[in-house]
Amino acid sequence: MADWELTATTIYCDDVDDEVTLIVSGDGTVRCSGCQRYGNPDKQTAKAIREKNNKLGKTIRCNEAECHRIVQYRDSLLKG
Repeated sequence: MADWELTATTIYCDDVDDEVTLIVSGDGTVRCSGCQRYGNPDKQTAKAIREKNNKLGKTIRCNEAECHRIVQYRDSLLKG
């Protein structure tokens, strides 16, 4: 267990084409603002996602279960 309670960083996520905040607790649990926003979007966010999909020609999708960004950040914090 880490000797700190909570830390966060903001990164650019290619999967959602936006900046997201990764929040790590000292016990190793992780949350991502991108997963919260893009995983279950409200009507306004869903519309923005559709527009972004059309503009980029790819599907904007957050896959928190397989997110290497979350795993790398958490592991780097808990190692040191």
